[in-house]
Amino acid sequence: MNHDLLTFDDAPFESSAQERALRAERLGLDPSNGDGRVRRYRLLARTLREPMPDALAADFARQMAAWVAVAPAHEPATESRFEWVLTTALIAVLAVSAGVVTVLYGDAWLSSFRQLLPPPGTPALQWLLALGACIGATWLLGLRPAHRPTH
Repeated sequence: MNHDLLTFDDAPFESSAQERALRAERLGLDPSNGDGRVRRYRLLARTLREPMPDALAADFARQMAAWVAVAPAHEPATESRFEWVLTTALIAVLAVSAGVVTVLYGDAWLSSFRQLLPPPGTPALQWLLALGACIGATWLLGLRPAHRPTH
């Protein structure tokens, strides 16, 4: 049996190798004993038992604050200006594309949207218009949720 390629039928043997490796590690047996799978699982068990190294230095916050304090202040403005130009260009391209698609294909799908609207003079249309008016008035009057100062 090839120990490198495992199949579904090998699952019981794999579990057995894991258990034998854990038992050998607990008992402190000679690492050279056992087949290749047991040795690999013993190495894995030994590695997992060791504590993880600390990822950050003890004075990481102080180092980061010092690094931020000496960072040049003009770089973010340049980056944000560049991002603003790219975003504006993207919005312009998308707006022009939407206009072109509407002019070219608008007749095909506009009739479908007209069928979705209720017929003129029905209460449903009046409610839709009232909803639109309320939303528009709320936006125009600035009654949107805003940040209120805390005392």
